[in-house]
Amino acid sequence: MSESTVEQQGQDGRVDFDFFIGSWTCRHRVLREWLKGSTSWEAFEGTSVARKVLRGLGHIEEVTLERASEATEELVVRLFDPQTQQWRIYEADNSNGFAPQPVIGARKDGRVEGYAYEPWEGTYIFRRVIWSEITATSFHWEQAFSADAGTTWETNWIADFVRSD
Repeated sequence: MSESTVEQQGQDGRVDFDFFIGSWTCRHRVLREWLKGSTSWEAFEGTSVARKVLRGLGHIEEVTLERASEATEELVVRLFDPQTQQWRIYEADNSNGFAPQPVIGARKDGRVEGYAYEPWEGTYIFRRVIWSEITATSFHWEQAFSADAGTTWETNWIADFVRSD
């Protein structure tokens, strides 16, 4: 691979999620009910392992969430589109199956931010996901929903990741 090819790949966004490669332990806090004004949170631990695929154009992440009700397994597939210079993030879990609407996003100003427009309880909402406070050994993740086209947001899931490898 030429030096200019390596430089171009670093600038086009395909390394946006390289900080995530490896094994992590996570502390999660999740609102018990979403978009209902809830203030009751559930806290639990989890693990995550992410690896590169497709020579860096994709990542596979395997997640285990140790919830009080049951352990949940998730699979996250991140795919980078060199044309749009954005990531498409697809998710599936053993409780809800596959979610066909991807979160689409990119890294800007030291964080990765992505959005989706997806069905929720009979209507469509906006979903925002942010990876921030990124260091070599930790990062913060949060998810928020908006039922009013992004005017207001309800943060419903917060997670702090610490490298375990």
